[in-house]
Amino acid sequence: MLGRNLTQLAMPIGVVGIVLLLVVPLPAVLLDILIATNITASLVALLICMFVKRALDFSVFPSLILVLTLFRLGLNVAATRLVLSDGYAGKVIEAFGHFVISGSLVIGLVVFLILIVIQFVVITKGAERVAEVGARFTLDAMPGKQMAIDADLNAGLIDEAEARQRRADVAAEADFYGAMDGGSKFVKGDSIAAIIITLINLIGGFTIGMVQQGLAPAESINKFALLSIGDGLVSQVPALLLSVATGLIVTRSTSNGDLGSEAIKQLSQQKMALQIAGGAAIVLALIPHMPKLPFFVVGTLAFVAASRIAKRDAKLAAAEAVAPVPVGPVVDATEALVEEMRVDPLELVLAPDLVDLVDTAGGGDLLDRVRALRRKVALELGVVLPPVRTRDSLDLPVSTYAVRISGVEVGRGMAPPGQVLALGDNLDGLPGRATIEPVFGLQSKWIPSELRGQAQLTGATVVDRASVLITHLGEIVRSNAPRLLGREDVRSLVDTLKRTHPAVVDELTPAVLSLGEVQRVLQALLDESVPIRDLARIFEALSLRAKQGSDLDGLVEASRGALGPAVAGVHEQDGVLRVITLDPMLEHSLAESLRPGEHGMNLALEAATVDHLVTETTSCLERAEQAGLQAVLVCAPSLRSPLRRLIKVALPRLHVLSYHEVSTHARIETIGSVRHVHALAS
Repeated sequence: MLGRNLTQLAMPIGVVGIVLLLVVPLPAVLLDILIATNITASLVALLICMFVKRALDFSVFPSLILVLTLFRLGLNVAATRLVLSDGYAGKVIEAFGHFVISGSLVIGLVVFLILIVIQFVVITKGAERVAEVGARFTLDAMPGKQMAIDADLNAGLIDEAEARQRRADVAAEADFYGAMDGGSKFVKGDSIAAIIITLINLIGGFTIGMVQQGLAPAESINKFALLSIGDGLVSQVPALLLSVATGLIVTRSTSNGDLGSEAIKQLSQQKMALQIAGGAAIVLALIPHMPKLPFFVVGTLAFVAASRIAKRDAKLAAAEAVAPVPVGPVVDATEALVEEMRVDPLELVLAPDLVDLVDTAGGGDLLDRVRALRRKVALELGVVLPPVRTRDSLDLPVSTYAVRISGVEVGRGMAPPGQVLALGDNLDGLPGRATIEPVFGLQSKWIPSELRGQAQLTGATVVDRASVLITHLGEIVRSNAPRLLGREDVRSLVDTLKRTHPAVVDELTPAVLSLGEVQRVLQALLDESVPIRDLARIFEALSLRAKQGSDLDGLVEASRGALGPAVAGVHEQDGVLRVITLDPMLEHSLAESLRPGEHGMNLALEAATVDHLVTETTSCLERAEQAGLQAVLVCAPSLRSPLRRLIKVALPRLHVLSYHEVSTHARIETIGSVRHVHALAS
């Protein structure tokens, strides 16, 4: 507990101590210790920026810039006080004034000015610009990154906890680059302050030496100027380290390693560049009057490094060439034909160049993602998907994948090897193939993987191939969930429910409803995006309703009524259910037009009335969507099923609920009403 309290108090005490430096005189010995601490702290910050794998791992850096800058300015004030009052500011400043600059005022001024130019004009200016651009692009990319997180969550690639963590990381990243944009201004201001403080020390020391101490001009300059330059150099060394650290942290791109490891790894992949550079160095050595030894040594080292890379690549290629090819058992021809004839419920077919997505040895994780998707869909809809058979096919075009349900293709997309999908509005400057994202219909472009960082700087959201494929597969699975729910799947669900609710199952099937009739009800619920996880409540409602009749619409409405809060709850937005209602006259007219049909009750309406109904409903829905709101259409229970069937073709995204399903919601907001054609005319 004591150690924790000391950790919490260390920074506040340190900041208070820094403020005291501005007003309390310090002895020279203590100033030496603080100057050494300042240089060491700046060096530690620089090394941490080189070893962190991502910028957020050092999120305290913007605040640390302010503290270290204030610390350095406090030391400048303390040193100035000692230089002007005692003509001595400790051994560290004296060493810099005599040893580093060789005791020469001209050398000291030149070295000091060079350090100022390096820090202020080159490093600080560049870091400030990168931080500013990074802050703007990070903020612009936040909506796209949030959308990508939601897509991964919906596809089952991540759980809710990881999604919350990723959203927090996105917000923290935007806050970090915004803070770095401001923190770089501290570094810039520190450079300006160093110049002004050094000039003040020079002028003040020269004046004090001549006026108060009666020294000759040359003697006054020799005494005070060297100390002032030494003080400036002592402050510029840690300032330069901190400027370099700032530049490193804002120019770090996304990677899995530290700066040194990633640099060596990427440089060692280009043997041709090393060979050309080595040859150029040797050619320079052949120029007359050019020193031979340095260029020959450097060129030879470059060729040696290139040869080592070539040997490493040759060993890897040889290992792949001699790798044993697994030989499967000989299968009887009849069994092979039967296997070929079998139709899989759910199938993912890949072009041959996409097989790397399922190659675990090469880093492919598609199969793991498919397993995660099955779990996600099971928890979301209450349906256990059949195993996804994944195979390759020479019939598909290059870089193409296809999803098949019961042997019929229901979706197709692209996933070019070596490329990633960039989503955004500013993609014209990126090379690649323009396309439409298959799930959300967004403008996108397939770009080389090497341009991931450049695309992110433009504010684009970058998605890898496997994520694009698995998100598309998840959307197809959800929209085709009724087709994937087979009779055997229903049997498994019933057997599982019977272990916990035997009375509910025995009362319903097979005495009241057959397994096929139960399957039809569950498929109808899934077709309307209603989860069937609460199977016990559904069976209870079916047991009661089936005694009145086994018509599908009535059984579905009874099931939805039992699940009422759960059905309507998924359409809430910020705790509010926003609804579109029907004009009472229109609702009465629709009720009078109900006629029995083969698949339940239907609305017998004239074409003009249907057009009016669809047009008015579309108008209400589009107004809600333009305001960023999600809305549902509510009507009488007897009208819900036939009305949904009528408008499903024109508005598949509009969900239709009954009054019973929304009656338990405390917060309901009406955002539009579909008027009767006569009311519209009047």
